[in-house]
Amino acid sequence: MAVRASTIRFPIDPDALESSGVPWGVTVTPFAGRDENGNPPTYGSDGHLLPRCENCWAYYNTYCEQEQWAWTCSLCGTLNGLSSEAVNRYSLPEACPENVSSFIDLELPMEGFEEEGMQAQPVYVAAVDLSSSEEFLELVKSALLAALEALGPGSLFGLATFSHKLGLYDVQGPVPVVKNVFISPDPDVTLPIELEDVMPLLSFLAPVDTCKDKIASALETLRPTTSWERTTAAGQGLDGVFLGGRGFGAAMESLFNYLGSEYGNTFALARVFAFLSGAPDYGSGQLDTRRYGEQYASKGEDADRALLPEQTPYYRDLATVAVQSGVCVDIFAVTNEYTDLASLKFLSIESGGSLFLYSNTDDSTLPQDMYRMLSRPYAFNCILRLRMSSEFKAGHSYGHFFPDPQYENVQHVICCDSYATYAYDFDFANNIGFSRHTSEPPMLQIAFQYTVVVPPEELSGSDTRSGNRKNHSLKRRLRIRTMQFGTAGNMNELYDSVDPDVVLSILVHKVISASLEQGVREGRILLHDWLVILTAQYNETCEYGRRISAGNQIDVSFSQCPQLQSLPRLVFALLRNPLLRFHEEGVHPDYRIYLQCLFSALEPSSLHQAIYPMLSSYTTPDKQAFPRHSLSRAALITSDSPIFFLDAFTTLIVFYSSTADPSLPFPPPQDCLLRTTINKLKQERSITPKLVFIRGGQDDGSAFENYLIEEQDVDGNGFTSSTGFVSFLEDINQSVQEYLK
Repeated sequence: MAVRASTIRFPIDPDALESSGVPWGVTVTPFAGRDENGNPPTYGSDGHLLPRCENCWAYYNTYCEQEQWAWTCSLCGTLNGLSSEAVNRYSLPEACPENVSSFIDLELPMEGFEEEGMQAQPVYVAAVDLSSSEEFLELVKSALLAALEALGPGSLFGLATFSHKLGLYDVQGPVPVVKNVFISPDPDVTLPIELEDVMPLLSFLAPVDTCKDKIASALETLRPTTSWERTTAAGQGLDGVFLGGRGFGAAMESLFNYLGSEYGNTFALARVFAFLSGAPDYGSGQLDTRRYGEQYASKGEDADRALLPEQTPYYRDLATVAVQSGVCVDIFAVTNEYTDLASLKFLSIESGGSLFLYSNTDDSTLPQDMYRMLSRPYAFNCILRLRMSSEFKAGHSYGHFFPDPQYENVQHVICCDSYATYAYDFDFANNIGFSRHTSEPPMLQIAFQYTVVVPPEELSGSDTRSGNRKNHSLKRRLRIRTMQFGTAGNMNELYDSVDPDVVLSILVHKVISASLEQGVREGRILLHDWLVILTAQYNETCEYGRRISAGNQIDVSFSQCPQLQSLPRLVFALLRNPLLRFHEEGVHPDYRIYLQCLFSALEPSSLHQAIYPMLSSYTTPDKQAFPRHSLSRAALITSDSPIFFLDAFTTLIVFYSSTADPSLPFPPPQDCLLRTTINKLKQERSITPKLVFIRGGQDDGSAFENYLIEEQDVDGNGFTSSTGFVSFLEDINQSVQEYLK
């Protein structure tokens, strides 16, 4: 569990918080195997015996004061009694993880499941769009073949297709058999028959161990529906427009109910991989893609605002059905047409899944992403809970989760891997803040309860030869991290303790929320105004800033405070990012939604990389010259290095300058330092980055040059400027002066 705070030293009171201009909060990566310093948790058992505070329900931890028969809660100060069982447990304190470490992971009893009867087999269902092209289906086949290689022993796999009908495959016989149910074009009509009556669920879910070849054979039978089939089935839709026959909503709703009937019996978690080649336009959940076009200009509507909200609550409601059915949904959209991901995204983000967008089939990394996603461990049926000392409280929570309808600061995460990150901002619970005169520092406790599937272990040699193996088993665990923070005695201390990557994470979440509620323009204004206020507060309240502003100058680059110096560049880059670019600049609304979903799940360092890529240079493929350059064309001109490497998180670019010695090997050989660096980065990523090699002067260099943003403007007029970042700082300077008048 990695936890990073925006300020390592907390503001002392509400006045200090407001005067600082710095957002106050944390990011949490709960299923990360190590903390932010690389330390693993201390493991143990009997998590259900861990004492809890009678007042705030916090868990006993290393910061609590313990007497023989009682302990004092480190969060709220309540004195709690210890049971005789706990007294015996703590008679040898070093034997208990909670007395050894503030980061613990404890086994829990499997309440709510029949341990003996529960089948802990992971269930995976692929739902494939047949209202598509041959190229789309070939890509999906490759992705599913990669997925089959990544799935662990004991997994169950189901293959379904959808168009104007829903198809269920039985692959457990000698030849694959598909049974179809026609979907009504009427948005208010559900499937005429329960899927269990079409095919028993256990006939649909095939063991991967014994049916991998049969599943592969079934994949080879997938064919796109013909235009004649679609037209005949769909007929004319709204206002005489022909519909494409992509009955995605009805198919998903039926599959969730189908799987949900066995939730907690046949399986504890099912993952549905939904492959889409376009917008749902048939039956329930159909979306009107005509809203993406010139009609907004004629109606006088703000396209940036109109194209971001969902056009129907159908998929948000359907996400609730998925959560109740124990189903996690991953959406893979392979299309350059408007698909209205603004409506569809709730299926994935609220069920703990991911949303992927690929603009074409030619260079798609879908197979690699499928394999990568299924190869890493994940937890499910998770509950995430924050508790803090009484002086402060959580404000907003951000991330891909399902908020608890009853309890505050409790989030349900259906599926969570080691990369999934959530953010929280804080506020004071009263006007007093933290006391300057006591030894009770701010405390934060994060509890993460989760389930994992533990694969079978080999038995003795005789049992193995006879083919007997243990079944997969479910393990319920409780991971707890208790943290103590210092407070900043003055503004200098607070600014010196800032983590700029966490500040960026919280800003991105706030800007996304503002964009969704009020439009992209409002998000840009919020970001710009925040930097103006931070700069003004720094120059007014911090000794560093006052020293410079005394000479009637504004320190817009935070020259005396290293922890703040990266923030103007990060804000500048965020304003240049497609996340906040205007619709008229050519940003596809689906791509914007994809970035929202991606950025809102990244841990802070990865998000920094995605917003402001790292540019380094090499003298040769085996010798690095400079580890970091600014993203400017000037860096290329002033550097003597012939090779540049740009890491933009989703894209890796190796650029050879036009003046590079022709004897330098291109592309870099596999055994060189640069390739080793690239391969290491690819292994560490949550998604597969595209790798591009460009030889300057011969290849089109625009893919690389577009990342050199510091000479570009941020005001949305589309014209580049020779002083982009410089003029941006001048604008901030001017705005700060007006703010301080």
